Amino acid sequence: MIGKTLAHYEITGLLGKGGMGEVYRARDTRLGRDVAVKVLPASLAGNPEVRARFEREAKTVSSLNHPNICVVHDVGREGDVDFLVMELVDGETLAQRLERGPLPTSDVLTIGTQIADALDQAHRAGVVHRDLKPGNIMLTRAGAKLMDFGLARVNALAGAGDASGMAGAPVSASPTVAHPLTAEGTILGTFQYMAPEQLEGKEADARTDLWALGCVLYEMAVGKRAFAGRTQASLIAAIMHTEPSPVSQHAPLLPPALDPLVNACLAKDPSERVQSAHDVKLQLGWLTEGASSTARAVAPEIRKPNQRPPWLAFAVAVVATAAVTAFIVTTFVPSDGTAPSSAQPQRFIMGSHNLFASSVPTFAPDGSYVVFAVRAEALTRLYRRDLRTFETAPIPGTEGGYGPFFSPDGA
Repeated sequence: MIGKTLAHYEITGLLGKGGMGEVYRARDTRLGRDVAVKVLPASLAGNPEVRARFEREAKTVSSLNHPNICVVHDVGREGDVDFLVMELVDGETLAQRLERGPLPTSDVLTIGTQIADALDQAHRAGVVHRDLKPGNIMLTRAGAKLMDFGLARVNALAGAGDASGMAGAPVSASPTVAHPLTAEGTILGTFQYMAPEQLEGKEADARTDLWALGCVLYEMAVGKRAFAGRTQASLIAAIMHTEPSPVSQHAPLLPPALDPLVNACLAKDPSERVQSAHDVKLQLGWLTEGASSTARAVAPEIRKPNQRPPWLAFAVAVVATAAVTAFIVTTFVPSDGTAPSSAQPQRFIMGSHNLFASSVPTFAPDGSYVVFAVRAEALTRLYRRDLRTFETAPIPGTEGGYGPFFSPDGA
């Protein structure tokens, strides 16, 4: 293919290949720019219905103007070759980055937020990715880029091959698959990131992408996949019937609230799963702000030669923070986690196990109330204490929250 021309695109080199076809570097002779050209599998060539669907989905994806979605410039056919023209993205895939181990907390939260935001816009436009995985996420200087929207479904409609012998095959033998599974449907996507409903051949929807996003978040944080198996059969069994070990067990320094978020993405039943990428984006954003606030609160200063050892200053800071937290919480919150019925100041004794160590009490910009996190019965939530009336109440919708902060407008 190198040296050939597809329409007005001169193929200059091979960028990569996989189950969804080969990707080449090319020169757009009309606009004088370098682009990426994906040449799709030959199975598309003889099926007009599949080609028509592919073109429709390509047009839909091209309308998604989002900084974290790879831009689709063109779709065409030259002879018996179907191809897609995309922006040329410089960087490495998330899969390549993960070969070096788990990502830092800031990268996990930032990349996760960017991908969730991209999925949110795509889902609002009616586009489901169906094959979200680290190999389809490019990491660039400008941020993450999500690639290959909708192609798994198109390839599946082409009827790519026979499923005989798949169950005993090694997982690595089929990185991206689209084979018959039952009389009712097909499995679409990459085994390690497939949702249970995909493995059952059911129709994929936005919640299917959220399962895959949960798998990606887990892998970024832990450095290994959420589900594993030596063969495709054992991997399918793991996805259908087992739960991954908690993120916090492998990465204790990550925000504790990441555990329930990942678990919500990986619920087996789609109806019990987190229902929108928008919700995932918001929660990751809160975790990012909370992690930043906590880091600023405990960041050590550079020690001069005549200063005390840094561990001593840090210990004093921790003790002071704990004392302030204990005073506010024991003063303002009852031991059963409910607000006091009286508007008069009351004092309650609360065990130290209820204090949320990562949270620093935060005063409102106008000084009228304070917000803090409390853990009771394994559930963390935010409370608001009015400093005029001394009334304390949980803030609705903050279950799992920590590290409260205020936006510049005081909200």
